[in-house]
Amino acid sequence: MSMMAKGLRVVQLALLLLLLPSPLALGGVPGGGGVAGVRIKDITTLEGVRDNQLVGYGLVVGLQGSGDSMRGSPFTEQSLRAMLERLDAKIAPGASRARNVASVMVTATLPPFVRRGARIDVNVSSLGDASSLVGGTLIMTPLKGADGKVYAVAQGSLVLSGFSAQGQAAQVSQGIPTNGRIPGGAIVERELKGDFQRSRRLVLNLKNPDFATAIRVANAINAFARKRFGRAIATAHDMRTVIARRPQGVGVAWLAAAIGELRVRPDVPARVVINERTGTVVIGEAVRISTVAVTHGNLTVRIQEMPAVSQPAPFSRGETVIVPDTTVMVEEQRGNIGVLRGADLRELVAGLNSLGVKPKGIIAILQAIKSAGALQAELVVE
Repeated sequence: MSMMAKGLRVVQLALLLLLLPSPLALGGVPGGGGVAGVRIKDITTLEGVRDNQLVGYGLVVGLQGSGDSMRGSPFTEQSLRAMLERLDAKIAPGASRARNVASVMVTATLPPFVRRGARIDVNVSSLGDASSLVGGTLIMTPLKGADGKVYAVAQGSLVLSGFSAQGQAAQVSQGIPTNGRIPGGAIVERELKGDFQRSRRLVLNLKNPDFATAIRVANAINAFARKRFGRAIATAHDMRTVIARRPQGVGVAWLAAAIGELRVRPDVPARVVINERTGTVVIGEAVRISTVAVTHGNLTVRIQEMPAVSQPAPFSRGETVIVPDTTVMVEEQRGNIGVLRGADLRELVAGLNSLGVKPKGIIAILQAIKSAGALQAELVVE
């Protein structure tokens, strides 16, 4: 092949690559690695896409003498008699004394867009005085939503991580034997109605409300929309909400996936969180401290009792007595004074470490700096 033919071949390949549609034109989702920031779907929630709580009351049977006592849990006996009557088996009140039945509360979470016939996990917790639910089976239990309608029905064998065993003189237990789980134990019987597919806009709620973050999310969506649709579609409604209007002919699922993969850099508030009980201190990146001089010292008072025994001399007819002997020691640790300049997080941490104090001392220092007005951040005490 001549040099002219090779050059013509290269030009043809270049023109072919220019004519091929881009991944966005083929319906690809923007975003990906190599871009600074976090994905929008990791810092926001989509309005209309949420879980729903379900709850129900049922009976667990098949326990090995570890269920409710009929005297201590009268509602268990009432529920047992009602269930047996529905199954054409009658029992006289107070006739049952077996402890192989337990009353339980059944809870579950109904995911968004779940369809009828799908299975969801359920949690089962003892309601009476049962000591263990190990080996039990949940009888068919309807699960209701906040509107009182039945959305799922649960039934199956329990899976427990805890156990309890005891003898006449000893007992051993691990975990919580009165709380279990049934993976896929409920079948969805009713679907949640919604118009998400026909919605003309997407409402994004920020998990950490902030005006700067809302503006950055709206700008990222509009930058993508101008390239894809030729116009902006997003507006920052307030510090929590960003509204994106769905263009004509664009599926709401595709638009939600495309927006979720866009990356932004969320604004982090200047905040210091301290927990005095555990001695935990968390300092945000945006925290700043004006130049201050800090000293910190501890005063320790020790009281030691060492009573002495006074023994009388032989044949003196004296009495043996205990003579108190108290020693009081006062020790004050030397307090080093240090200068803190919180230009950034690294310098702030280095300045606190230079004082050589423990976490409890750092908490006291930060509270004092906040009282002095030199801590340019929100102080949260848990």
